[in-house]
Amino acid sequence: MNNIQNNLNVSRRNLLKFGAGVVGTAALTVGLGSQVNWFNEKPARADNNMTPDEALNQLLEGNKRFIENKRKNPNQSMARIEEVAQGQAPFAAILSCADSRVPSEIIFDQGFGDLFVVRNAGNVATPEEIGSLEFGTLVLGAKVLMVIGHKNCGAVKATIDGKAVPGQIASILDVIQPAINQNKTLEENIISNVKLGMNRLQASPVISQLIKDGKLKIVGGYYDLDTGKINVVA
Repeated sequence: MNNIQNNLNVSRRNLLKFGAGVVGTAALTVGLGSQVNWFNEKPARADNNMTPDEALNQLLEGNKRFIENKRKNPNQSMARIEEVAQGQAPFAAILSCADSRVPSEIIFDQGFGDLFVVRNAGNVATPEEIGSLEFGTLVLGAKVLMVIGHKNCGAVKATIDGKAVPGQIASILDVIQPAINQNKTLEENIISNVKLGMNRLQASPVISQLIKDGKLKIVGGYYDLDTGKINVVA
């Protein structure tokens, strides 16, 4: 973790500048309490009036149903589509790897309008992802924010290998690099990358204030490709 913290110093300064710009632009000076409608979002439906702990439990209960083959497939009807077309109030926000084997709505047994999902290779938290998740939590009201890494993550493995890669792929590996410890296993480095993403998100003034106010909980998750189980990362 010392390696992560040292590398976060520069990143934290950059993120603070980014977050300060968001705060200044949105005039979020009163405890970040108001939901400013920057994206012309219609008023959110009041269906996520739960605590952060209740939101996390709802995610984990959905994953339990998934791995036990007891999925309820909630909120997946045409009626639900028509309902959320009027506005959204997801109870959870997710930063997950873009890996095709990790579809959030399926592994958590949720439906339309339940999850605000940001996905990219390596579940990295760059300014664009952080800004999206600030929107999902501050404006849309998600109560829990989970950063999900997964077993055998190719992006983390490529970062460990350190070989030359084409195109813009290297930009992803550069973000993951601070989490890497060559003396640790792939699984340990994947979890370290999850924690790095959590730290970068917590460096956001918007997200950190929501956590401080008790309106948001941020947690990590490790998804086992073989079992479908999400294990919470402390």
